[in-house]
Amino acid sequence: MNSNLAIPKNNILFLVIVAALGYFVDIYDLVIFSIVRVQSFRDIGIPEADMRLDGEYVLNMQMGGLLLGGLLWGIIGDKYGRVKVLFGSIFLYSLANMANGLVHDMNTYAIIRFIAGIGLAGELGAGITLVSESMHKDKRGYGTMMVAGVGVLGAIAAFYVAEHFNWRNAYFVGGAIGLVLLILRVGTFESGLFKTTATQQIKKGNFSMLFASRERFMRYLYCLLIGLPIWFVVGIFVTQAPEFGKALGATDALSAGKGILFTYIGISLGDILAGLIAQLTKSRKLAVFIFQILIVTSSVCYLSSKGITAQQFQWLAFFMGLSVGYWATFVTISSEQFGTNLRATVTTTAPNFVRGALIPSTFIFEFFVHRYNIITAGYIMIFLLTAIAIFALTQLKESFNKDLDYLEM
Repeated sequence: MNSNLAIPKNNILFLVIVAALGYFVDIYDLVIFSIVRVQSFRDIGIPEADMRLDGEYVLNMQMGGLLLGGLLWGIIGDKYGRVKVLFGSIFLYSLANMANGLVHDMNTYAIIRFIAGIGLAGELGAGITLVSESMHKDKRGYGTMMVAGVGVLGAIAAFYVAEHFNWRNAYFVGGAIGLVLLILRVGTFESGLFKTTATQQIKKGNFSMLFASRERFMRYLYCLLIGLPIWFVVGIFVTQAPEFGKALGATDALSAGKGILFTYIGISLGDILAGLIAQLTKSRKLAVFIFQILIVTSSVCYLSSKGITAQQFQWLAFFMGLSVGYWATFVTISSEQFGTNLRATVTTTAPNFVRGALIPSTFIFEFFVHRYNIITAGYIMIFLLTAIAIFALTQLKESFNKDLDYLEM
């Protein structure tokens, strides 16, 4: 029995809007470092020669926070409710981002990005879980598509704020709009499916349950692996655009900030396109497979662009963003693969473990950079990650139209 059928449509629409706005702020705060990296490093005295590796250090600290936070908020979401995660996570990362505007040294910068990462980890998973559990199974793809489509526009807002204000104020703005959004959150309601399990004497939010059987662990692992290429494209290809530009003999210095802008415009459209493909074909797996092919195509175009211009880079960033724009579909698949008592744990940890996977991906990438060069390393990594993602996709069962009213025992 679907316990959410009686929820008025206006209430569900409000929930989707609030979740989308929360993800908007989440993405703003998630990418603001990539946008202001060079400007902020210059201001606190980081030498030009150290910026790439120091940038990886700070980004990896943020990703480490996402790993820890994904686990923390996922367990809280299954034990105490999805709404509590929506409130707690946005409060933590909003304060952390405001604190980021006050840093004057590298280590403090990195530590605060780690704390911000913990907060950022809860937003998307809790929002997607709540929307998925509150909408009819035939329509929930549209809800999660709207959350992601609106949410990634936060990257565009981050770019324009950073263009018109200095980097410190860009962090202050991100923190402030997050705190303002807390007022809207007062009207959100808890998932009916969660309320039903809350009164039952069953294990909820027990992360060890994912390892209790080989089948369940492999199901979880495959969910993670299908998202591997996404953050490599954003975190390496786009964030390190100045360095790739030099290796490609770019006619102009490539801007990571503008790259992020056009990448996230592409991701926003890609999320909508992936959601529509899944709804029309009634297959989320087919949608993800199509986007894996697009990732390889766009990455090869980028890495082979000798003498690339700033304008060409912007178009390629858009194309790469469109290609990795199956983010919402990936998170929805993860949500649909598990029962209500583990759903928030999986849906929150999965995207954050994928983000955190950028850490080992970066180390492997650097190994190939030192062994060959940055372009060859890029080719090796993107072919490797997409091959892994496609294999994992073949191992998952189709989850479109799956009834979510069940438990993991």
